[in-house]
Amino acid sequence: MAQTKNIRRVGPTEARAKQVNMRISPQKLNLVAASIRGMPVQKALNELEFSRKRIAGDVRKVLYSAISNAENNHNLDIDNLVVAEAFVGKNLVMKRFASRARGRSTRILKPFSEITIVVREAGEAA
Repeated sequence: MAQTKNIRRVGPTEARAKQVNMRISPQKLNLVAASIRGMPVQKALNELEFSRKRIAGDVRKVLYSAISNAENNHNLDIDNLVVAEAFVGKNLVMKRFASRARGRSTRILKPFSEITIVVREAGEAA
């Protein structure tokens, strides 16, 4: 029996890339994602290249992946791409304990997050 074809999760002029298990809190990652939403991809790449945030390099790799998916898998023109969506989600949380005074301990939470970037080909009107 043949496997059924997977339905596309994005539109015909869109491509996406996703990275999971990024070792940063979703709140911090969303600051970087918000800085590139709605930008043309070349401007977004420049923004991430010169950002002072540590995670900007990893977000840049995901954006490159989305651009490559658009070019190779969906035959979109990379000069007309715009970052349509960049959203962040929660992932697992590592729980650790640290010793405190008088024999007590405190919990340390080390959150992970995931990012999804969707690029869209801008129309002629844009």
